[in-house]
Amino acid sequence: MDFIYLDNASTTKPFASVVHAVTTCMTENYGNPSSLHKMGLQAQLCMDHARATIADSLWTAPENILFTSGATESNNLAIKGIANIYGKRKNHIITSAVEHASVRNTIEKLEQQGFQVTRIFPDENGHFQAKDFINAVTDQTFLISMMLTENETGRILPVQQLFKFIKKKYPNIITHCDAVQAYMKIPIKINQLQADLLSISSHKIHGIKGVGALYLKKGIRLEPILTGGKQEKAIRAGTESVPLIHGFGQAVSLMQNNIPERLEQANLKKACLLNLLSGISDIFINSDVTGENSPYIVNFSVKNIRSEIMLHYLESKNIYVSSGSACSKGAKSGVLSAYRIPDNLADCAIRVSFSEETTEEDLQALVEAIKNGQKNLIHK
Repeated sequence: MDFIYLDNASTTKPFASVVHAVTTCMTENYGNPSSLHKMGLQAQLCMDHARATIADSLWTAPENILFTSGATESNNLAIKGIANIYGKRKNHIITSAVEHASVRNTIEKLEQQGFQVTRIFPDENGHFQAKDFINAVTDQTFLISMMLTENETGRILPVQQLFKFIKKKYPNIITHCDAVQAYMKIPIKINQLQADLLSISSHKIHGIKGVGALYLKKGIRLEPILTGGKQEKAIRAGTESVPLIHGFGQAVSLMQNNIPERLEQANLKKACLLNLLSGISDIFINSDVTGENSPYIVNFSVKNIRSEIMLHYLESKNIYVSSGSACSKGAKSGVLSAYRIPDNLADCAIRVSFSEETTEEDLQALVEAIKNGQKNLIHK
């Protein structure tokens, strides 16, 4: 049965060529890249090619890319690894109030261990101001972690503006960016972003789940959170998943040369959806339509219909959306609360996220289903 998939911020459909690359690697190039024989060398070369491709997409050198099991591990490795070294003499961390759970919960754990944490909230208009982060800096600050594209509403945070100022005035403060929802969707040049560490994921860009990467600037020290072998510069122990890494590189190679074109198409899809939604009563847009926002994500509330009820109603029509971050498993969104969205609307929030395969017909079908949902679900 045909279906409409509009939950691409949670995960994307792997490209057919990525699946082929992964399966071929599994059946033909299955050597351990640490082995010293020919099959080990072939596996190492395959991994080296993917590393170079990903590095090129970020405008950096291959030796600055570490492979992990995904963005959650990348974020944990970045934050804990930095805290275990640079947090020995200083104990203050600055972060935003809307970070992904893999950043938010990791920092909460450090806070429980005695680190001081300042969380910056958006202003009354729902915008983050770089000056609020800057004003929070103390002589004890050693880390600032700020995501580039927020994953529930798609707001783009002023990472480049903030990190550029921090590196100029406080060069010893480490900067970390969760770029998962931005990577391959908006152009990223690591030297312009001024991030010392940057986390990305494969399955958000039509790769396979189970692999991610961490950019680590040369000269920045990182204590491993896994102990074992000498893989990944002895920072991330464990035999690398060569097939998944190969697929990651393949996905990047397919996407990195047409980011502007896809961005333009996403803007058209967002405009189409917002126009269609404007014709429905009791719809409230939670994404920022006036400031800088990723066109790949539109978050809105259908008044008086709780998120999970509308989500499952749409599912019955073979339309798949999200009620927020997939990692929250349906829990109440602290992100929407941070943007001062009232609880009665936050409880009704729906997140729609696009891919290259999303069509105008998909969006029209979504809106028609929402209209029918309003008729059938309210007061029942």
